[in-house]
Amino acid sequence: MNFAEKIVDVTQEIFETMIMVDVTAGEPLSEHKSRFQCSLSAMVGFAGFKQGNLTLHAPDAVARGLTQDFLGMEVESINEDVEDAMGELANMLAGSLKPFISSENGKVELSLPSVVHGEEYTLTVVNKADWVIVPFTVSHGDFLVGLEIKKQ
Repeated sequence: MNFAEKIVDVTQEIFETMIMVDVTAGEPLSEHKSRFQCSLSAMVGFAGFKQGNLTLHAPDAVARGLTQDFLGMEVESINEDVEDAMGELANMLAGSLKPFISSENGKVELSLPSVVHGEEYTLTVVNKADWVIVPFTVSHGDFLVGLEIKKQ
């Protein structure tokens, strides 16, 4: 199983079992996306045997909708609840991918989630990395899950 397939598996499992949201995966992107507008990006870093990060990118409306589904409360703007919920979703995704990234030869540790939100921003996280970004669709719209692993 490759990284894209694993991202699809863990994303569908987490979203469908933890927040009861049907999620449909698209084809992995052919070009790296690092510029975002009116969006929120939640990131969890990997350190140890492998270095890199998992990112969850969602337009503001999708982030609010997922937070409503996750927390069961009305959300009108990007606030601390949305940042916490999206950070926790990224953390669950990273935790589910951790065994796949680790190996018998070395452990991988996860960082605490960090969240970036803004009208326009660019994320450049890992240089010289293998990457995959998978688009997903939920009732609220589209979001992306990306994984970057630094080349050894």
